[in-house]
Amino acid sequence: MCTSGATPPNLLVRPVSGGVASAAPLPIPATALPAPAAGSRRRRLWDLDGHAHCPVLGVCLPLPALRKLATKVLDQQAPADDYELHCVAVSECKQRTRLAEAVQRELDSRYQRALRESAALKTEEAVAHWWQQAVGRHELAAALWATLTHPRCTPELAKCVEGDVHMLQHQAGMATRVDMLQFEALRKENAVLGRELSAAHQRSTRQEQEHTRVVQRQQAEIARLRAQLVGDESTIAQLRDHLRRLEAAAPDLPERLALAQQRDELRERQHELQRLVLKAQLEADRQRRRAEAAAATRPPSSAPAPSPGPVDEDRLPALGERAILCVGGRTASVPAYRQLVERSGGRFLHHDGGEEDNVAKLDTTLSAADLVICQTGCISHNAYWRVKDHCKRTGKRCIFVENPSSAGLKRALLELAPDSAASSAAALPQPTGAAA
Repeated sequence: MCTSGATPPNLLVRPVSGGVASAAPLPIPATALPAPAAGSRRRRLWDLDGHAHCPVLGVCLPLPALRKLATKVLDQQAPADDYELHCVAVSECKQRTRLAEAVQRELDSRYQRALRESAALKTEEAVAHWWQQAVGRHELAAALWATLTHPRCTPELAKCVEGDVHMLQHQAGMATRVDMLQFEALRKENAVLGRELSAAHQRSTRQEQEHTRVVQRQQAEIARLRAQLVGDESTIAQLRDHLRRLEAAAPDLPERLALAQQRDELRERQHELQRLVLKAQLEADRQRRRAEAAAATRPPSSAPAPSPGPVDEDRLPALGERAILCVGGRTASVPAYRQLVERSGGRFLHHDGGEEDNVAKLDTTLSAADLVICQTGCISHNAYWRVKDHCKRTGKRCIFVENPSSAGLKRALLELAPDSAASSAAALPQPTGAAA
């Protein structure tokens, strides 16, 4: 059986000037073919049917190889046109000429493996089956040469093989046209991809250059920082060496520094005490001047002021919900102080003057008070000056009592009462403390 196989990739149809593809001529009747050889001798190229030379030369021998043989063998110059060269070779190979013998040797050399495989075939059916398998393996050129020159190739088999080759040439021509269209599309796509690749390459080059510049800047910065680090380490080493020399020169330096700090603290304390002494002197001078002014304004005939006696509870003033702050005083007397203030209608506030309570809380308590009674005999100097500065700054009335007691607190309340302030200054002697 002789059916057409798959189209071989290397089989092309050559267009001629008239626009018609060259193809193998139509096979002639089997009776016109020469009878196959009776023995095992293979046919030679010039022994083949005249219609077989065209497909054999067109399929089995590439044009460059054919041109090389024609140039070497023919006396005249080989035709420049490929079609003319093919026609000359077909004409030469129909007889036993030098070109035919050269082509015979070239084809035998090219397809030795196929010739050895086909030599083991002993029947026409085996040769036909081998031909179909070779075509299926896309080994058309080797199979064509080995089949047509095989001793068991009958005219009928040769006709079938030539027909298969003829149809394969048509299929190859159609495939070539399709391949050309695909090739053109691929060529355009390749041009687009080439432009995109060029643009990508340019972008990559720019990025690489930018990266190189960044790396160079970073390396320069690293070199600068390393140099700076070396300089800093050298400076640190020099300073450490200088410090060791100073410590060796003054082994008692820590004790001297501690004494210097203690001296500064004592000096600051001395300055603070000097300020307190100065304020106390100024206050004493002010109190003396007030006493002298009061004595100068008193009439000579007036009777001496009665000595302070026990205060009648009925004489306690009405405080009217005023906040009375008592700074200092004995802890055991605080309930009695609270009772006196609340009996007068006031609200009692107390601060121990820094003995147990935090002195920093005194400012808050002073701000909440309406009237202040400071018992100076049992408060700290800091609390005393805080009370005095606050009352002077805010204009808040304050009575200073030197000896803390319930009687002194009653007299201070009489001094603070708004309705008896003027009469108390004229009728009663001033308490042991002085009004701020």
